[in-house]
Amino acid sequence: MDLLLDAVCVVDREGYFLFVSAASERIFGYSPDEMIGKATIDFVHPADREKTLHAVTEILNGELKPYFENRYLRKDGKIAHIMWSARWSESEQIRVAVARDVTERKRAESKQAALYAIAEAANAPGNLLALFQRIHEVVDDLLLATNFAVALYDPHNDQLSFPYYAHPHSVAPPPEKVKSDILTAQVIRTGQALLLTPENAASVLSQLDPAVSPDTLNWLGVPLESACGIIGALVVLSSADDVRFTEQDRELLQFVAVQVVAAVERKRLHSRLEHLAQHDQLTDLPNRTLFLDRLQTALTRARRGQSLLAVLYLDLDKFKQVNDTHGHTVGDHLLQEVAARLSRSVRESDTVARMGGDEFIVLLDGIKERKDAAVVTAKLLAILSEPYQLAEVTLQIIPSVGVAVYPENGEDEDELIRYADDAMYQAKRKRRQSDSM
Repeated sequence: MDLLLDAVCVVDREGYFLFVSAASERIFGYSPDEMIGKATIDFVHPADREKTLHAVTEILNGELKPYFENRYLRKDGKIAHIMWSARWSESEQIRVAVARDVTERKRAESKQAALYAIAEAANAPGNLLALFQRIHEVVDDLLLATNFAVALYDPHNDQLSFPYYAHPHSVAPPPEKVKSDILTAQVIRTGQALLLTPENAASVLSQLDPAVSPDTLNWLGVPLESACGIIGALVVLSSADDVRFTEQDRELLQFVAVQVVAAVERKRLHSRLEHLAQHDQLTDLPNRTLFLDRLQTALTRARRGQSLLAVLYLDLDKFKQVNDTHGHTVGDHLLQEVAARLSRSVRESDTVARMGGDEFIVLLDGIKERKDAAVVTAKLLAILSEPYQLAEVTLQIIPSVGVAVYPENGEDEDELIRYADDAMYQAKRKRRQSDSM
């Protein structure tokens, strides 16, 4: 029996080891003498104890368990995945079981499952936060890492941010200089994984910063490395005192990190393409398509709540003369400054968009009275009429503005925009007539 690669175990009704074969030392890290007389459940990983006790009850009731799997904590703190074949002997009042170590098989299966899960999350609708939440689920399944963080690195500002931070006893730190986070900084600076264990924590931390106390004894971080350099790090911290991260865990997390980099870059590319499709390239304001989408949403909200909204259509008088006199570069800079002034002058809930050329449009969402639109219009006219101090020249240009208020001037987006556009041209004609008198 002692020559078998699988461990043979005999357990009494109360769950204590009566006999363990020699293979137990290879599988669990404990010699038979260290296990006999001890409760089996004490060796089981805390996360698997409930399902293990349920399986024991079924075995005691006479059910055969040929392929039951759970996780055990080895003597060295590593996790062993065990497949059990067990049955109860009523005549002898003992449970006889054979334990097979399937850790390597489970590790290979987990890596494959992680690959599929991250690839699926990268292609699924949603933002980076949804992706990071799915990655945390994958990492938690692989490493039992309840505490998990994604750190992203901004090389231009030498700054770390934590778009995902799962820790039950603390909140995500604000964006900060890399050097303020000693361990994550080391991962990002060196591009190398860092594993802290009770055995090496003191020596590692003394080399990084002698003033830091080695109170973090089970910490693992790996870099997120793209073709352009280090973009961040994945960090896990064990939530169980008796569970230790290992070199095999480091390899697993590095495998995940490679997939994460590809997923993050795919999401970022998708976001950039989506932004380009919905924003004006010169001013970075929403374009006509995005404006119409927001206007439709605002109209739905206004109809439901029986509230008001306003659409302001703006045009810059004599803008063509600016291009003809000073060139298109100056004209472009003027449009960018107009866009900036408009954006600064309305609420965050409002939308400023460029319709094309020198035409802009503003959505005032949820106004209380029609006069609110008139107040904003007067404010924008005054702000846009102030001189523009550009690098090349100082200019002063006068805008024309037309206003349409829902539901008085239109029931849908086409009617409102048409009314505001007509009102803008009427204002322009009045100004020309006034100037010619």
